[in-house]
Amino acid sequence: MSEKDSLCNMNIINENRKIKEVDGKSYIFDIIRKKYILLTPEEIVRQNFLDYLIQEKKYSKNLIKLESAIKYNALDKRSDILVYDSDGLPFLLVECKAASVSLSQRTIEQASRYNLTVQARYLCITNGQKTFCFELNSNSKSYHQLKAIPEVE
Repeated sequence: MSEKDSLCNMNIINENRKIKEVDGKSYIFDIIRKKYILLTPEEIVRQNFLDYLIQEKKYSKNLIKLESAIKYNALDKRSDILVYDSDGLPFLLVECKAASVSLSQRTIEQASRYNLTVQARYLCITNGQKTFCFELNSNSKSYHQLKAIPEVE
């Protein structure tokens, strides 16, 4: 995973999203969870990537789940974005980090641990500046890096 292999910058800036201030804090309306969410640095990346998947990649909002509960080694974890295919099977698992967080092998390992439970065919990590996507080889249980985010199935 090298910097030159990063797929793209997600330049959608939630232009059409409702943002409100409450007690000096900003909240963005999440179109999937249908409620206002505190706009943390990681949430900015998650919402931008969500908009990218819906607007640019044409993924259906109805097949996307945010912050899904995952059980890993008796620990309760949450996936940032989980996209299902038209058959209702996990298709793409996305791990989002704040823009200030560098993506590393550790980030990939975290996402792949989550995917042990989810079993999505594709895995993506992003900090909004850099994005990497991988496909799971179900036979060898290994990943290979992709040059693009997969088209919805």
